[in-house]
Amino acid sequence: MIRPIRLLGDPILRRSTDPVERFDEDLASFLDDLVDTMYHAEGVGLAAPQVGDSRRATVIDVSEERDGSLVLELVNPRILRSEGTIPSEEGCLSIPGLTETIERAAEVEVEYQDRHGERNVVAGTELLSRALQHEIDHLNGILFIDYLGPLKRRLVVREWRRSMAEQGIQVAD
Repeated sequence: MIRPIRLLGDPILRRSTDPVERFDEDLASFLDDLVDTMYHAEGVGLAAPQVGDSRRATVIDVSEERDGSLVLELVNPRILRSEGTIPSEEGCLSIPGLTETIERAAEVEVEYQDRHGERNVVAGTELLSRALQHEIDHLNGILFIDYLGPLKRRLVVREWRRSMAEQGIQVAD
């Protein structure tokens, strides 16, 4: 099922998520919905708060195939290790049309549980590293624009809101 994506200004995007304790059919169905919604929106990642849910869960697919075979479903993820830094352009499905260069760790190692509760570790570089950090930030109520300086952040958000209004899309303050 495709779920509506919440936009900047929705308070759920600024809240920390709750750890998942029940690994059941409801969670599996929710993860399937996240994947469907991510693909529909043509994103490489989607976190639960972006569809209005407070569970600590996210999905990522940075593959070229985009056929579901390489989707990472991360429940209760946490970064174990990060190394180096690298700047790169970044965007977000909750702030469509806005991209900025953000500096993030070049490499990360993340521990997570899968849909069955089994613990796993994934190491990521390049786009996977960036996506892991971006989506885990969502689970902590942090948006990529928070890495911009205050003046730049106000400027780009003001311009984004103006652009959304011109498209007839209302966003909360």
